[in-house]
Amino acid sequence: MAGALKGIRQGDPGGEEEVQEEMDASHRYSNLPDFTQPSPPSTPASLPSNHHHRCGPSDATKGLFVALLGGGLSAGFVGPFSRMAYQTSHLPSLELLIFRCLFHLPIALLLKFRGDPLLGPPDVRVRAFLHAMLNVLSIGCAYSAVQVVPAGNAVTVRKGSSTVCSALLALCLESQGLSGYAWCGLFGSTLGLIIIVGPGLGTLQEGTTGLYTALGYVLAFLGGLALSLGLQVYRSLHFPSCLPTVAFLFGLVGLTVSVPGLFMLQTPVVPRDPLSWSCVVAVGLLALVSFVCVSYAVTKAHPALVCAVLHSEVVVALMLQYYVLYETVAPSDIMGAGVVLGSIAIITAQNLSCEKEGQMEE
Repeated sequence: MAGALKGIRQGDPGGEEEVQEEMDASHRYSNLPDFTQPSPPSTPASLPSNHHHRCGPSDATKGLFVALLGGGLSAGFVGPFSRMAYQTSHLPSLELLIFRCLFHLPIALLLKFRGDPLLGPPDVRVRAFLHAMLNVLSIGCAYSAVQVVPAGNAVTVRKGSSTVCSALLALCLESQGLSGYAWCGLFGSTLGLIIIVGPGLGTLQEGTTGLYTALGYVLAFLGGLALSLGLQVYRSLHFPSCLPTVAFLFGLVGLTVSVPGLFMLQTPVVPRDPLSWSCVVAVGLLALVSFVCVSYAVTKAHPALVCAVLHSEVVVALMLQYYVLYETVAPSDIMGAGVVLGSIAIITAQNLSCEKEGQMEE
């Protein structure tokens, strides 16, 4: 190469040809890989690189956490506060339902601001009203039950019946099965509820008191059945602003039903002490939060799993029953609450493990 350059400087015409041949040869060999340098690790085309891998909770996991934190914990205060309002001012259950429905009516301002119809689209309006009626029936039965039986037991029966009925309805109507871990969690949560309420059912008193207690448990069961039916109806609603629409309809239908029923079946009472008003306001706000969270969660996860996670309401109600209402909590209540919490942990862990397996398969 140096000789060829020297030939070019000296004016040798053959030097130019030699330089051109050497440059062509070097260009050809420069395209070959350099085996003296270590090659970078290759990534298969079928596997995504770690740089683009995104980990996050699935929709089902998000729904269960919303149901646990927003639905179960907040609803756990509703039963004891309702019982406190009844004990201090003898507030009727229908009047308490009226106060709760009043907190749902301001949602109409949100619907008007967004330009959506208050009663929903015409093609789904009947199902939306049916959902509201079932929820009003469920809440009315629950409020009536907590006035004659301990708050923790009433909540236990209502949640247990809603879980079992939701699993059966989803299996029959939607053919939506559950995994083995999910069935194990449902069985454990139901067993925990039976442990809590079983001794109380076995020691019902004879006479009028026992009859009223048995009626309270029946009302709690019917409230759970109505709740499970309402969740199934809500899952069939698909239109914009579905959640605020059904929340407003709950308040509207609740007022339409409760106001005449209050004057025909019960005696209206005006709360006079600050404790009663505080309980009424707390019930309205916490129940609204629980309603919104549960309605969101049931669109993301299986309704039976959502109801099972809502059993955390039972644990909160039992704690308030003991520390706030100073009502007796039996050892069976504590044992059953532990079984319920363990079942919720199984359901949550199973959803997280399924989510991780799905990410690895991707």
